[in-house]
Order: sequence, then structure tokens, then C-alpha cells
Amino acid sequence: MGTLWYGGSIYTLRNEGETVEAVFTKNGKIADIGRLADLKNNYRAEIEKEFDLQGSMMVPGLVDSHMHLIGYGESLLRLDLTTLRSKQELLDQVRMRAETARKGEWIVGEGWDENNWERIEIPTAQELSEVAPSNPVLLKRTCRHAIIVNHEALKLANIDNQTPNPPGGIIERNENGEITGYLKDQAQELVYKVQPKVDGTYLENALTTAIQSAWRLGLTGGHTEDLSYYGDFLTTYASFENVILKNHMPFRAHLLIHHTVIDEWKQNRFDQPRENPFIQFGAMKIFADGALGGRTALLSQPYADESTTNGVAIHSKEELLQLVQKARSYQLPVAVHAIGDLAFEYVIEAIEKSPTPAGRRDRLIHAQILRKELVERSKKLTVIFDIQPRFVASDFPWVLERVGDKNYDYLYAWKSLLQDGIALAGGSDAPIEPIDPLLGIHAAVTRTKPDDANQQVFNPEQCLSMYEALSLFTRGSAFAENKELEYGTIESGKRADFTIFSHDLFQINHEHILDTKVAATVINENPVYINEEGPIRFG
Repeated sequence: MGTLWYGGSIYTLRNEGETVEAVFTKNGKIADIGRLADLKNNYRAEIEKEFDLQGSMMVPGLVDSHMHLIGYGESLLRLDLTTLRSKQELLDQVRMRAETARKGEWIVGEGWDENNWERIEIPTAQELSEVAPSNPVLLKRTCRHAIIVNHEALKLANIDNQTPNPPGGIIERNENGEITGYLKDQAQELVYKVQPKVDGTYLENALTTAIQSAWRLGLTGGHTEDLSYYGDFLTTYASFENVILKNHMPFRAHLLIHHTVIDEWKQNRFDQPRENPFIQFGAMKIFADGALGGRTALLSQPYADESTTNGVAIHSKEELLQLVQKARSYQLPVAVHAIGDLAFEYVIEAIEKSPTPAGRRDRLIHAQILRKELVERSKKLTVIFDIQPRFVASDFPWVLERVGDKNYDYLYAWKSLLQDGIALAGGSDAPIEPIDPLLGIHAAVTRTKPDDANQQVFNPEQCLSMYEALSLFTRGSAFAENKELEYGTIESGKRADFTIFSHDLFQINHEHILDTKVAATVINENPVYINEEGPIRFG
């Protein structure tokens, strides 16, 4: 028995503007699409339920192509620093948390960004210790490529003025050579490794919180990278099975495997085929560079606002090639974080020397700063660019001062990449950015900051159409994991996963995109979320 979906604007996304009157689903798949009268007539004996969209808009289920699902759940449970507007506000938040924390308990916060503050200044270890003298403090920058910690955390990590920079990392120091508590990229690991270990209960709580939030925002799945950050690969993986399968919280989790746990993944025979419609493994994850916020993204030229550095290579060219070759030995594609153009060049060179396995696709994550010749070389490879449209709203205009607005051919140039024939997938990088896909779609089509009264458009020639923006989170995500025959469009044989919006995004003015609500989220033919304030009732 099946379900009939009708009564709204149903966009297939197979072609721009294509709509159908109705969809009939059965056993978690789309059985047929077409005219409502035809489907009612053809399947009258099989229609068990009907879902009247009440004028809402239905599209293929949105899938975030790059996120950290457990990390996102953690961010919802921890000190939220994303909306702060000054260093003093941050210190006040830490002070208030310290007043209720047990002595010695770690205070962890997420999402600070000095570029959003009234005055750009990085808090120091001393300042954090003054407001939390009895607790180790660890505050993650929004990019997650830098942290600030207090003296208590530095002592536990055995970091002092004589500690050298680790490979691929920077321990910031003041003009007197004294450590400041500001740690970038691999230097963060010195502190992470002395944090208390988390258990399965903690991970499952974070995952549950994250999935519930994702449902409310219209996400039916995500390509997520979490398996190396919580001390134990098997415990982390088990949390996905326990929450999604045993606790019956359906969510399409495509798991990237960090290179540091790839051997454990292999040894536990996870490379063998598994019949699991909700949890699947993907590419081997590698970091090639850092982030622009901390000037650790690897550029081919010095930073425009700090000429003494051009960023940080997490791995040498030789090490990067060895990692790609290791993935190939396991018949895996790679998914490589590369923000700066020089990091991107190193990755392209490694893939050229060690090509993608047949039937797979490598993904180049972020691809924000590029040169024309790198794009041309990419066209000859089996790759997809995994972009985060929301970065436009977060990084402009300060990024122009950081890298220079005339130094590179492609600067967050999504439209140009599409015109060049590059396949794109769209993600949030949550919790680095908000997970809400409407924020990403808004950034892709407007290239503005939602809260900017002047609505300044950054590189307007790079604005995407609504069809292109929605395709990032549907067709693009499917293409990134070689599942374009299984999902990404509404057509017979594909997953019955749908995202239903209160308004037709193709018909409203762009300034109203963020006024649109998710009316329902459907996974495997079953609604996992229905907005109680919306018009839809399922029966």
C-alpha cells in the first residue's frame, strides 16, 4: 500500500521549472508521478494514505553535502558564542558559565568570530583565566581551525613559552614571545587530546539533538565527518547505528572517514558491502590547509593584510600524495578540505598522480579561492566541488581585505564554476555555519548578508538562480556520493524523501526566502516532522 501526494507545487528538479500534479509512493520509493486524476485512477486499490500539500511547495529531500553532525549537536548543547558582538560579551558569557560550573569542569564554547565584533581583538589566556580561574576553558572559533584557551587548559596540555609549533599548526605568541592562548589548526590537538573522553551516551545525545534540529529545517540527510574526533572510532560509529536504526530516527547519514581512522575502518571490515539504507560510508577525508579567519588557508601569495604569511600546509606535498595513494589502496575516493588556491593545487597534483577509482568521485571541499588554470585542470578529473554558499554571507567584506579582491580569478565564484562545467554540491559545514539550508540558498541567490540594512551584494555576477541553488542541496549532494540514480530528483524509482516549504521559493521575491518555513520533512515516505503551525495534516 502507498501514499498519494498532491495539492501543491511539486518541483521534480529534473529540469528547471518542471512540475507535476501528484506523486505516488510505495515501500519508501517513488512509484509514479504525473496528473492527479491519472494516479488516483491507476493506483486506486493501493492508495492507503493521502497527503494534501495545501498549496505548499514540495522538492526532493534536501541533503547537506558537508557537515559535522555530532559536532552540530554538541554546538546546540554548549555555550553558544555565535551572536556575540564584542570580546567583553564573550568574557561575560564565560564568567556566567564558570559561576555554575564545578571546579575543574571544562567550559567549552562554540562559534566566536572576531570579524563580527565592534572591535577586532582576540581574547587572551590571561583574560579567560581572570573570569574562570578554576576551570579549563576552550572556545572554538567559528571556522573550527582555531581555539582560544585559558592558562588552566594550557597547563593541562603542557604548553608553555618553550613549546614549538607542531607540524601544520601555530601557537600564537605576543611580541615578548609569550604564548597567548590562541592555537591554530594542528596546535589545537595539543589541547583536544587532554580533554576528558566522551562516552556513547554523550555522542547519542548530541546526535539525537542534531537530527531533530535537521528535521525541523527540512534536511533528510547529510554527508558528515565525525568519526575521528571523539577518541574511539567504533563507539562513534555505534552512536549512529543506535540513534538512527535502534532508536528509529531516520536520517540519511553518509559518513566520510578521516584518514587517521581509516586503518581502523578497514580492520573492522567496514569496507565490505552493507545493506543499510540510512548509514553508508563515503570518501577518505583529508585536510590540506586551514581557514581564512586565522590566515591558515594556504595561498599562492602572501595575505594582503599580513604579508609575512601565506598560510599553513597541513601536509607536505609528498605526505598529501601518500594519503591519496592510501585511499586508492582501499579503493576509496578522497574528500579534501582545500580553501586556498595553493592547497587546491597540491590536491589536484596528488589526484593527477593517483587517479580516482573507477565509478567513484573525489570531492574538493570549499574551493573558495582559485586560479583559472586550476579549474581547467579540474575539468580533466573525476571530481566535484563541495561548496558552502553561506560562507559568502559570513566572509564578505572582510575576506577582500584579507586576500585582496584582484589577486585571484575565482573568489567564491559559484556561478563561474557552473558555467565552466564544474559539478557542485552544497553544504553548510555546520556547526561552522548554521545548518539551515534556507540560509545557504539565500546566500547563493542573493550574495547578501541577511541582517545588512544596505543589502550590499558581493560579486553580483556570481548569484545563482533558485533552480541552481536548490540543485546544490539535492542533485549535487546525490552526485557527490554517486547516488544520482537513487535520489536528488522526484521521479519513479528514487527515494521518497521530500522537503516541503510553506511558500513556493520559485515564485516569491528573494527577500522573503528567509520568511519561508519548513512545513514538513519526509524520509522514506514517512513524515518525520510536520510544522504544527503549518497548513498540512497527514492522514
